[in-house]
Amino acid sequence: MLDLRRIRQDPEGVLARLRRRNPQADLSRLLALDEERRGLQREVDELRRRQNEGSERLAALARGGDPAARDHLLAELRELAQRRKALEERLAQVEAELEAELLALPNLPHDSVPPGSKEEKVVLRTWGEPPRFDFPPQHHLALAQKLGLLDMERAAKLAQSRFPLYVGEGARLEFALLRWMLELHVREHGYIPVLPPILANRRSFLVSGQLPKFADELYHCPADDLFLNPTAESLLANLHNDEILEEERLPLRYVAYTPCFRREAGSYGEEQRGLIRMHQFNKIELFWYTTPETSYQALEELVAHAEKVLQRLGLHYRVTLLPASDLAFQSAKTIDLEVWLPGQGAYYEVSSCSNCEDFQARRGNVRYRPRGGGRPQYVHTLNGSGLATSRLFAAILEQNQRRDGTVVLPRVLAELLDRETLG
Repeated sequence: MLDLRRIRQDPEGVLARLRRRNPQADLSRLLALDEERRGLQREVDELRRRQNEGSERLAALARGGDPAARDHLLAELRELAQRRKALEERLAQVEAELEAELLALPNLPHDSVPPGSKEEKVVLRTWGEPPRFDFPPQHHLALAQKLGLLDMERAAKLAQSRFPLYVGEGARLEFALLRWMLELHVREHGYIPVLPPILANRRSFLVSGQLPKFADELYHCPADDLFLNPTAESLLANLHNDEILEEERLPLRYVAYTPCFRREAGSYGEEQRGLIRMHQFNKIELFWYTTPETSYQALEELVAHAEKVLQRLGLHYRVTLLPASDLAFQSAKTIDLEVWLPGQGAYYEVSSCSNCEDFQARRGNVRYRPRGGGRPQYVHTLNGSGLATSRLFAAILEQNQRRDGTVVLPRVLAELLDRETLG
């Protein structure tokens, strides 16, 4: 959530930054509601003051004053009470509308975020070289089906299309990836491991930024008013709601495993076959709580931790900076890792690392007490995939395939699975 005082003090500056995301952004209704709310609050406060004064006078009249004056004052107090009630009802309505306007506003892009559309992302660097083949590389779905790693037809029987069913060595590979990535981030990068619930309540999704705007993209359990998480970020962003942390404890760095569920409404083309865009997938999520002064240094560290996964697996990838129009609702800056899929001749995102600044912290009321004293301040929150396995699984197959359809496993996975190849 954006700071209302900031909007009030610099509406033109805030609007200019919002329009880097959406040229149609408009703050006029929000500002009008804020002005009305403040005016109503002043009127309510004045009526309350007059009621308090009248009550004191009435008490004095009750001890021996003129009965006619007492009756007149009683009538006046009843009128004040009626006016105040009407104003308070309107004030409550305006406050609700103002909150809805605030909740609908996305985060402000950081100054380093370029303008432009999704197609205008900036490539910051690449790692490794794309593999070269003396044969036409196969799509990961074809490889996985020939090797008996995936059974998408039976998955559709169990659920519907775009749900995976890993079988045999495919299931072992998926579990090996998850275990290895979790241990990497705990042992080498110092994260605190978390195994959170899969379902979360409405407030959790409000804090993380999925609600209210993206309700249609979530799987909802109406009987309990709980939602299946689309990313563990939705859960980790709520670990310290309504808390004041000591600065000495920061940064707090968590790593969590969850299956993730996304409706992914819409039609998909040939490029979305296989594991590219799923309703369910597994993910290791990284989440930081930091001070504002250190959050952009933390973003670089977070990206490096996610990159380490791809480097250890020996997979060619690139690092891109997203333009303002392609940022997630809650993000101020996002750096993506995109792995190369030679079977499709394209890069696909396997990790989005974002600094949300104090956007989520304001919604969750998560603050820290500065080491040198002073008023508690809002923390900054960061998140990133470390990594999502579905496209990672696809990249391992496609980048390491051989002419005969077998796949050479990266060394770290070969050691876990006690085999060097699949097939």
